[in-house]
Amino acid sequence: MTAHPFEVVVVGNAGLDTCVYVEGEELDLTREGHFTRNRDGVGQAGGYASRGYARLGHRTAFLGAVGEDAAGAQVRAVLEREGVDVGATFPDPQGTARSVNFVFPDGRRRNFYDGRGHMTLTPDPAACRRVLAGARLAHFNLPNWARLVLPVAREEGVAIACDVQDVSDPLDPYRRDFVEAADYLFFSAAHQPDPELLMRAYWTLNPRLVMVAGMGQRGCALGVNGELRVFPPPPLPWPVLDTNGAGDALAVGFLSGHVFGGLSLEEAVWRGQIAARHTCAQRVPKEDLITAGRLGEVAASLNACQTAP
Repeated sequence: MTAHPFEVVVVGNAGLDTCVYVEGEELDLTREGHFTRNRDGVGQAGGYASRGYARLGHRTAFLGAVGEDAAGAQVRAVLEREGVDVGATFPDPQGTARSVNFVFPDGRRRNFYDGRGHMTLTPDPAACRRVLAGARLAHFNLPNWARLVLPVAREEGVAIACDVQDVSDPLDPYRRDFVEAADYLFFSAAHQPDPELLMRAYWTLNPRLVMVAGMGQRGCALGVNGELRVFPPPPLPWPVLDTNGAGDALAVGFLSGHVFGGLSLEEAVWRGQIAARHTCAQRVPKEDLITAGRLGEVAASLNACQTAP
């Protein structure tokens, strides 16, 4: 572990994704055989977020469970290669988390997630405290064991961001600990007609929340101090090939800009959307996540276009 405090600690599962790229607009389950392109890559929320922060130049640690198996070795190797500290990983006796994700030509996806032992694991509080000490931000995903780390982060005075992902019920008891502990909350509203309804429900649980909702092709919603603003997607020419990791990139780009870069919430939303779209323009293993330099260049170019007479 580095002698200097980490800027950000990502708390959650990283694992191996198998993305199945199908040819048609829908999957015909009446057929036994299908011709697809199948690719493996290190992903899931913890993997994408850790890699994203490191690519943006932040001192990043990953706090999560991986198995003592080939997939776990691959997760550790990829994160280390991208500059993520993995000294706080701990073993999952059931193995490394896996996902099989069906991806359609327009980038839509259907994910089948196997979190292995995440419901019953217990992280070492002392180890969690060591990695969180001095950090500015803890970025939480949703494995069950991660809720046990929330009070440690709060005691260490670390800002807490939680991504509760694709929400169907804002009062879901599984997510409640994360909602109540967060300073920043991210969720997907791609399948929700009105993100304001979700935000108002979350504000009843935690009025201090700053919320960012990804809405897919509709753009992004920002909720702060009881008010909501909707931002259109940035006008970028990049194709949408695979939306896996888009929500993680939105959160990483936003938090990097606002928490570490001191940008306004509005500027941070813009950067988050650029990072998300850049991620969508790649298929796994998505080895070209956006860098700080590239993100700044694209943001400046779009701003110049918007202000040009």
